[in-house]
Amino acid sequence: MLSRGAARGRALRGAARAGGQAPVRGLRASPRARSAMPSWVIDRYGRNDVLRFTRDMVFPTIQFPNEVIIKVHAASLNPIDLSMRSGYGATALNMKRDPLKLKSVDTEFPLTLGRDVSGVIMECGLSVSYFKPGDEVWAAIPPWKQGTLSEFVVASGNEVSFKPKCLSHTEAASLPYVGLTAWSAVHQVGGLNQSNCSGKRVLILGASGGVGTFAVQLVKAWGAHVTAVCSHDASTLMKKLGADDVIDYKSGNLEEQLKTLPLFDFILDNVGGYTEKWALDLLKKWSGATYVTLVTPFLINMDKLGVADGMLQTGVTVGSKTVKIQPVIDEVFSFSEVPKAFLKLEGGHARGKTVIDVISKK
Repeated sequence: MLSRGAARGRALRGAARAGGQAPVRGLRASPRARSAMPSWVIDRYGRNDVLRFTRDMVFPTIQFPNEVIIKVHAASLNPIDLSMRSGYGATALNMKRDPLKLKSVDTEFPLTLGRDVSGVIMECGLSVSYFKPGDEVWAAIPPWKQGTLSEFVVASGNEVSFKPKCLSHTEAASLPYVGLTAWSAVHQVGGLNQSNCSGKRVLILGASGGVGTFAVQLVKAWGAHVTAVCSHDASTLMKKLGADDVIDYKSGNLEEQLKTLPLFDFILDNVGGYTEKWALDLLKKWSGATYVTLVTPFLINMDKLGVADGMLQTGVTVGSKTVKIQPVIDEVFSFSEVPKAFLKLEGGHARGKTVIDVISKK
């Protein structure tokens, strides 16, 4: 499927046959047409040493009329990037990438990780009417597509929204994937919204990470009473984000501490493991209370996570009077420091998101 640039290319090739000069590349007639770009890729699954920098990653092209090409200004890492680096869900994702086995090469490599992007539209497919080149946008790219740790990335129009003007690219890149994850857990699974959340008791385990910091702000803005569980050094951050009660999981037996509190209407668990054994006992009985764990990446629900019209376009208005979400960034790394950023995320104890400044000169 040809982009608008490609359509112009056809016309120019016609002119060339009449004596004019043809463009360099058939699919794009713009001066920036090129065949390769800088990117961080993996050629096999494993630990951090599989990450490789290349300047020869294939430049993305528009294959469908609803796609856009984004110049990446900033990206961020999520736990699913660690899981995908290690091969989690590889079979399911490969089925999603090529369900009919149409590709001549039966491999996903080289594979670019990274799900979040904030950047600028460079090119639009023929059916894209909401965006134009030069628009500043953000997006969450589904895990079966090539990721955002590259100079450019291709995305479907329904995965993209205009970047809030009040946020820098670095701030904006910290939000889309965790926002969609939190929205999916709280709203789609938990059934909470701004109309029914007031006064509800919400417990968030692992509240200081990317999803947790977003979820705290979201349900608090909807009027919930929020209990956040984190380590002591994140308690000030939790209070700043609006948590009513902050529990230090290191200060004693967490289960016993939580059992002294009134029961909860909704529990969002970003920790898993031992918490799953007793967290259900903290829910209100016979009231439709819900427990959601996000420890395993949402591959089952990856269709929902890849669609931005869930959270980004239906009511969670960043920086507005509706729901003001504050980006929480733990650390910003330059594009040359991507392996170091992965190690940071892998070490745990995050205070928000790990962000990559892709266009920095470091």
